[in-house]
Amino acid sequence: MSTSNIMLGMSKAGHDIRHVYVVINEDEDYYYLVNGQTKTIDGPKKKKKIHVQPIKSLPAEVLEIIEDGKALDDIKIKRILKVYNSRQLTGGKNV
Repeated sequence: MSTSNIMLGMSKAGHDIRHVYVVINEDEDYYYLVNGQTKTIDGPKKKKKIHVQPIKSLPAEVLEIIEDGKALDDIKIKRILKVYNSRQLTGGKNV
């Protein structure tokens, strides 16, 4: 998946409810989710689409990281999620 197609998703069901992931791939019924730590690019979490809430409005800081031109790896995924989660905790506005 190219970095321009990256989106975030929040788990709506299961033991990981309300966890935010980066969606790296999808098929007809499933999203493939990673967080850069427990779920890496080499071993993504497969979760049904009905159990994931796509996050369409991303902060500018997250978009900058996504569009920096570097290849997607676990370190970049951790950085994306760290910035997104810190923005949500501080009440930052999305664009």
